[in-house]
Amino acid sequence: MRTDVGVPLLAREPGPVRLPLPVREDVELWLVRTGEPPAAAEVAVLDAAERRRAAAIRRPAQAALYVSAHAALRRLLGERLGVLPEDVPLRREAGGRPVVAGQAAVHFSLSHSGGLALVGLAGRPVGVDVQLVPGVTTAELCGRRLHPAERAELAARPPVDRAEGFARLWARKEAYLKGLGTGLRRALDADYLGDGGPGRPGRPAGWTVLDVPCAPGHAAAVALADLPGAAAPAAA
Repeated sequence: MRTDVGVPLLAREPGPVRLPLPVREDVELWLVRTGEPPAAAEVAVLDAAERRRAAAIRRPAQAALYVSAHAALRRLLGERLGVLPEDVPLRREAGGRPVVAGQAAVHFSLSHSGGLALVGLAGRPVGVDVQLVPGVTTAELCGRRLHPAERAELAARPPVDRAEGFARLWARKEAYLKGLGTGLRRALDADYLGDGGPGRPGRPAGWTVLDVPCAPGHAAAVALADLPGAAAPAAA
């Protein structure tokens, strides 16, 4: 697994910070910090559905992160499309994948966890995921759902490193499944996204999956289709 994405310096003020990604010229990655409560200017660019979802989140910090992440996404897409953030026409496909209506060449992905959000923009299918490193018990229980070779890799780690290793694997897995457009509807043990090496299975064909260094206590990843319009493999 390549890990050549540079470690970012997070801005002191809330908002998106671009990360270097040397492997693709048509891909941008942005980390987003949040303010609490969110700025009125952030709330103003959200559509009615986004505001309802934000209002339904009970924990103030999580609601603030949701608002900041979605406002940053709209701002970044608006800059790419040449429209105001509030005018970006976000829709969901039948399978649930979020898209920009009428813009088949503009792909994006958004993830947020533990006070941090990650946005990916690309000219091809892309998926991103950021995870707060969980506790040992959570990592152990959720790790049972992974590919057998991934489970073996985690079991071979020292116990103190397993939660962080699980978070990195899970981030790769979710980024890839978001890129496919299936999300967690696809079986988590169907694809291998481990560290690789002699005797390990191959990673999914047609995709590049990279670790993305971010903030301490988090793990993040991006999945990029090698060719525009990459299709999901047969259902597992």
